[in-house]
Amino acid sequence: MSHALVDAIKRNTENLFENAGIMLQTCDLECILCDLPVWKHVYHQFYSLDQWFINPHRYTEPAFHVPGLNSLNEVSEKILSREDLQIYLETIRVKIMGYVDSLTDEMLSEVPGDCRDSRLSLILSQFRHFYAHLGNINATTIMATNKWPRVVGVGGTSGKSTEGLFE
Repeated sequence: MSHALVDAIKRNTENLFENAGIMLQTCDLECILCDLPVWKHVYHQFYSLDQWFINPHRYTEPAFHVPGLNSLNEVSEKILSREDLQIYLETIRVKIMGYVDSLTDEMLSEVPGDCRDSRLSLILSQFRHFYAHLGNINATTIMATNKWPRVVGVGGTSGKSTEGLFE
């Protein structure tokens, strides 16, 4: 069984999680972006990654979730802290990396039960969605600090980086 494509997905997914960690450490969660605090944008981003990366039809919401918490069209009474978001991010990382480790290249073209899209399509759509939000959230940091949050690229750092959080 071939793993060249899955290996590329794994490296990029590891980078995605490292970039999420940097974003979460550098952003001002109370900054208002499109009438909502940044923490809500972060949660929306993480919730979507959690729901759609593997199979949106076989998904269990986190225990702390309340209706509308992930919506960027609704104000929420519940507020998530940086620690809440860090714990949720780690939970998603473990789940998704376990899933990626279970894949073969041949499985990428398969459509998981109840879905209309292939595994590869689901994964790629989440990379697109995740990085669109990362750009928006990092822009609020850039505007407030005049510093660029570091973004891990194709070379990655395997989570062992001693580099700072900003470029």
